[in-house]
Amino acid sequence: MRIEDYALVGDTHTSALIARSGSVDWMCVPRFDSPACFSAMLGAPQHGRWLVAPRGELRRVSRRYRGVTLILETEMESEDGCVRVIDFMPLRGRAPDLVRIVEGVRGRVPVQVELVIRYDYGSIVPWFRREGRRLHAIAGDDALVLASPIELGVCDGTISREVLVEPGDRVPFTLTWHRSYEDSPPSPDPEEALADTEHWWNEWAARATVTAPYREAALRSLITLKALTYAPSGGLVAAPTTSLPEGLGGVRNWDYRYCWLRDATFTLQALLHSGFDDEARAWREWLVRAVAGEPDKLQILYGVTGTRRVEEYTVGWLPGYEGSRPVRIGNAAVHQRQLDVYGELMDALYVARAAGAPIDEDAWTVQHACLDWLESNWCEPDEGIWEIRAEPRQLTFSKVMVWTAFDRAVKAVEQSGAPGPLERWKALRARVHEEVCERGFDRQRGTFTQAFGAPALDASLLLVPIVGFLPGDDPRVVGTIEAIRRELVVDGFVRRYHTDENGRADGIAGHEGVFLACTFWLVDALILAGRRDEAKALFERLLALRNDVGLLAEQYDPEQRRFVGNFPQAFSHVALINSARNLSGEPGGPAQQRARREN
Repeated sequence: MRIEDYALVGDTHTSALIARSGSVDWMCVPRFDSPACFSAMLGAPQHGRWLVAPRGELRRVSRRYRGVTLILETEMESEDGCVRVIDFMPLRGRAPDLVRIVEGVRGRVPVQVELVIRYDYGSIVPWFRREGRRLHAIAGDDALVLASPIELGVCDGTISREVLVEPGDRVPFTLTWHRSYEDSPPSPDPEEALADTEHWWNEWAARATVTAPYREAALRSLITLKALTYAPSGGLVAAPTTSLPEGLGGVRNWDYRYCWLRDATFTLQALLHSGFDDEARAWREWLVRAVAGEPDKLQILYGVTGTRRVEEYTVGWLPGYEGSRPVRIGNAAVHQRQLDVYGELMDALYVARAAGAPIDEDAWTVQHACLDWLESNWCEPDEGIWEIRAEPRQLTFSKVMVWTAFDRAVKAVEQSGAPGPLERWKALRARVHEEVCERGFDRQRGTFTQAFGAPALDASLLLVPIVGFLPGDDPRVVGTIEAIRRELVVDGFVRRYHTDENGRADGIAGHEGVFLACTFWLVDALILAGRRDEAKALFERLLALRNDVGLLAEQYDPEQRRFVGNFPQAFSHVALINSARNLSGEPGGPAQQRARREN
């Protein structure tokens, strides 16, 4: 399956990816960053999957989400007729459940059910125990219970059965996880769970304040963000997957099942200006808890609960998606120094205050400590927003975000009465601004560059007007837009920067696709530059890249015309929501960004 052939279901604790073929090929339980029990997406069926599909060749497949929910309906047609498979995860009660209901639509269709459970990323075969119509699969501390009104058999570690489905039949299957040393929870009634899940999502989506002309796309993206939220903590994972390659067959394979600080500002904007204040507040509180501690130990990413230990290792027994190895678990970027995150932290909390959140004394103490540390260390080189695995550099965007940190600190003092050394922060803000304009701008080419004194370009510099560092129509901004369009745009879409086979650009060999969030940033930069028609045309090209159920990956390969990178990607959907709002002229768009700069 191509990456775009998958759809997402979830319960705001974890999720599952389901292919058009009817196979659940990826699921981690009990939460996003837990080991997977289905890993076929990064290997083969023997690494774990759950197939429910008509026997034989599929003639036609169509699917959709039911209304504004995360209930997936897939119609599969074979030579014998047609069935509809309804997939969903009820909102979490005691344990995670994945429910699949096979509904007969036309004809008498033999449906193959094949459940291959392999714990710990496909490496552990469980032993099975039958209890009436419930089958228990147990290994270590993991247990999954499959409940169904039909009897299922087990052979060679695989649960299987062929079921004949006729029009009007509804055959349910429920898979429930629990700790093996605890009593198994009761399996939910599938039809009641379906009704409850539909009601919950409809009530949640009714809070959305997004408007036409891009309401459908923005609302589906908001539903996706909700699905990628770990409800107990409020943390938002970058994606529910690991090691989906940025370049097919390459080594640019990363684990995104964690929470990144740099997502904070854009996520808060997307939630706050779409009517989801509770989610925005939970994300802000997660942010403050996660970063509490010594400023020099601030991390760029954390576990879903805010945990700091996210060590990286490789899983050698999985061959990787389309042979893209290694498969990585954890993320070594957690140990990098990325100065831009201090700016993103300050900006996120500024956005929250601008939306009405009062100054929080504890949060401001954390911010103040970070600013003190940044004051002494902002001149240092770093690995930057793209988490390069090469020698640290004097990265222009990192310095822009240092400016942003002190700018938001100044505003916190002036607008909200927060205590702090106002004049000193003003002077630092001015000094950083001067340094960026002097050392990070190539006067001959008329563009900001990736690093001081180096010619390479970087799409993150499209954010220069968006964070208010310069006006959108400033000649230096316009020149940067044009340089990026000349040198980093492929088929209309934006690369982050140039890569190469020997890894000189970033310490990693190989190439990658175009980065969808960067292309949305180009939309926003064009709006701020007064080029609305160009922005709208580009935005609508981006919308056309969404798969059949409205999801986006991290990147897109314009040569092979397919998604690459982890999926679905929160950053891509956040960028879509904000660009849709900017184009519609809603509050919180470019006008607010201009006001932020002018104030």
